[in-house]
Amino acid sequence: MATKRSGRQVVSKATATVSVERIGQSIVVIRGQKVLLDSDLAALYGVETKVLLQAVKRNLTRFPADFMLQLTVEEWGSLRSQFVTSSFEHGGRRYLPYAFTEQGVAMLSSVLKSERAVAMNIEIMRAFVRIRELLGGNKDLAHQLKTLEDRVARKFAAHDHAIADIIKTIRELINSPIKKSRPIGFTANLDEK
Repeated sequence: MATKRSGRQVVSKATATVSVERIGQSIVVIRGQKVLLDSDLAALYGVETKVLLQAVKRNLTRFPADFMLQLTVEEWGSLRSQFVTSSFEHGGRRYLPYAFTEQGVAMLSSVLKSERAVAMNIEIMRAFVRIRELLGGNKDLAHQLKTLEDRVARKFAAHDHAIADIIKTIRELINSPIKKSRPIGFTANLDEK
């Protein structure tokens, strides 16, 4: 149920019941791109996959190759092995699924005009942004870790050199001939007189 507040339409919590974390778990990487599968999007929008794809096919010019791609048999097989899904042979999908990039999902909001679709698109965009933020944070962390590793490696190299010098000196002391020391005190050496 939508309400009006200061000229803007606000979608109620009942419409957007799926969390950003749940959406983020549905995002998979195919061909190096973060995508959502047609069946996952249909479930989020509350429509059948067939209905979603019919709307897309009526508006194909809005979905170029970088917005939507169809999985290959190998890609679909790999995904099926990771998740429990039905197979082609046993009453499952009869065609290879489509995957939508972030831009493709944004374009879906112009094709699916229901209130739920608009609310879900907002949440999906937030999930993509959150994933980008997490990846960006990981890059910063990786850079800091690399800097720390380099500093530690340089310090260990300096310490290794100093330790090697100490061991060398100890070995020299061990291997050097022992000199007879003169007795301490006065001794009468009668042979010299």
